[in-house]
Amino acid sequence: MLVISENLAQELVSVEDAIAAVETCFAAMARGDARNYPVVRELVGYADAVYGVKAGGDTSVPFLGLKAGGYWPNNLPKGLTNHQSSTLLFDPETGRASALVSANYLTGVRTGASSAIATKWLSRRDASVLGILGTGGQSAYQLLATAAVRELRRVHAWDPSADNLERFRAVVESLGLEFVAETERRAVAASADILITVTPSQSPLLEKDWIRPGTHISAMGADTKGKQELDPALVASSALFYDEAAQALTIGECQHAFAEGMIAEADLRASIGSVIDGSGEGRRSDQEITLFDGTGVALQDLVVAHLAVQRARERGLGQTVDY
Repeated sequence: MLVISENLAQELVSVEDAIAAVETCFAAMARGDARNYPVVRELVGYADAVYGVKAGGDTSVPFLGLKAGGYWPNNLPKGLTNHQSSTLLFDPETGRASALVSANYLTGVRTGASSAIATKWLSRRDASVLGILGTGGQSAYQLLATAAVRELRRVHAWDPSADNLERFRAVVESLGLEFVAETERRAVAASADILITVTPSQSPLLEKDWIRPGTHISAMGADTKGKQELDPALVASSALFYDEAAQALTIGECQHAFAEGMIAEADLRASIGSVIDGSGEGRRSDQEITLFDGTGVALQDLVVAHLAVQRARERGLGQTVDY
């Protein structure tokens, strides 16, 4: 078995690599070559942790595997990040476990990649101002990935933590971009061509009336029942796109509008994978508000882990252990 450490994973897979890999995977999902299996997600009942397992496979590559891990909210004083996860890959020919990949960085970069892919395919071509709600650990990945697909000039951000905003400011300004820290969420929406929400919120942060025509929104925070970042009326009035429909309606941002009967499954316009491969329709006009419900799927994790394993083997890196 090949073991890839956290530091090595960062060396092997860049933001741009992750965007290309996840984009290919989304298209494979739309073709039916790649499939996510049912998600397990549970409250542990110990250390306030949430634990989950996501699994899937892509027969066109092929690869097969799972990512296990979750959220341990008391980790920071221990010198660890709160999100902890590992990916286990299997040989599709034999079922034998073939690689173990540390997935903390890869989870961050694949999440940024999925948002950026939605921005690439759904936002206006001239979109240049990014607005982001939530400037915690995921925000840098979102920024770097968005900057890889659109020529940004300014970033407006909101976060209840002043420390988070200042750390994010440093990342933004390191890219040579103007940074504006906003005290009101509405001010972020009023300025942005591209809006990204990446928070653990369980109540709406953006209202329908705040959003300008032509805005693209990537809602990335809702990945569990109860999480919510957008007013259901905003969701219902937007052109809706998703990574996986079943997850969008049950654990994603669409869950609330769906539960209230404001949208039906038929109101979901297309998967982002179908937009990529041309079988689904994307943005219809420069005035339309587009919304990508990014719930996060196993295949995103597996495709970046598979890429890391391929590159490690090509370069003779990683640790091979008897298993």
